[in-house]
Amino acid sequence: MSTMILRPKSPLRRHVTQSGAAPAAPTVTVPSWLRKAVEAAQTVEDATLATGAAIATLDAVVRRDEKWAGAWRQRLALAAAAATARHTGRVEDEAALRDSFLLTRPGDDVGPGGLLLLGWRRLAARPAEELLTKKSLAAVLEEFGFFARDGAAVSDLADALRRLATTEGAVGMLTGAYAAVEGHGLPRAMGPWLADALLAQRLGWSHAVPVLTSEPKGGESSSRARLPAGTPSAAASYPAKFLLAAQAHAALLAIDLSAELERRADRLLAVAPKLRAKGADTVVDRLLNDDALVASRGDKSTGMSDRGLRRLFDRLVELGAVRELSGRATFRIYGL
Repeated sequence: MSTMILRPKSPLRRHVTQSGAAPAAPTVTVPSWLRKAVEAAQTVEDATLATGAAIATLDAVVRRDEKWAGAWRQRLALAAAAATARHTGRVEDEAALRDSFLLTRPGDDVGPGGLLLLGWRRLAARPAEELLTKKSLAAVLEEFGFFARDGAAVSDLADALRRLATTEGAVGMLTGAYAAVEGHGLPRAMGPWLADALLAQRLGWSHAVPVLTSEPKGGESSSRARLPAGTPSAAASYPAKFLLAAQAHAALLAIDLSAELERRADRLLAVAPKLRAKGADTVVDRLLNDDALVASRGDKSTGMSDRGLRRLFDRLVELGAVRELSGRATFRIYGL
């Protein structure tokens, strides 16, 4: 079992009890007109407008930089990894992928599915400006099952992505990410990862948000004629209309998840002052920054024994602040 990696003690308790704090920003929700616009888009022009509005709403969530943003991104990374596994013919669902990560020791073989999760967790955790470096690309390509024989392929890919980021508009950048995958003979599942990284860098986000979790739906030829001028020809396999539709739908799902996790995080922060166990603040901080934690082992940094850690999670479940996610009697996993 993996030891829970915990951060230094945080001032969460002081934060939730301090008087005179500035009121929290209102929850970002998806307006009904935007849902209708995304569903009703029939042309590239319609899809472009709807996607722009969806991304702008998602941008509002990202820029709030809430305490639960880390958990949000990692929960999206888990969903992205499960979708990628399905599209590559694997059988692991979210629960199996979560187990492969949490129930192994650092450095152990997590299997092909677990490697996919590590790739998406990389996107969610690393600073956005570092995602498309040669070093980062080489690592994530291996996690997606592609092993470059030399550094030339990675270098060419990094150069192509740099050109996309500096010369293409939003639509060209999106289609170009998929074109780069085809043009370099990479696993098709890399397309969403690269598109998400490019979007984060274009919008100036500190961290990318895993949203494009699957390949677009629709015929390959239905929108070729509508691709914007200058779009690489290889992107014809991924018509702009369907890429935009996938991005818009994914953005709405991410916004909906943020509203759900915000409610759960507010509950966790509200009960945090009631926790008397030594190291409880550190555990709360970790819950706000990751998808889930395994309560199989204590950690010296918290001063909590295995039994004490399990009691703390039982107390949090009793207070309605966290959920047990595994459904097992042993090796239980907890998260928002």
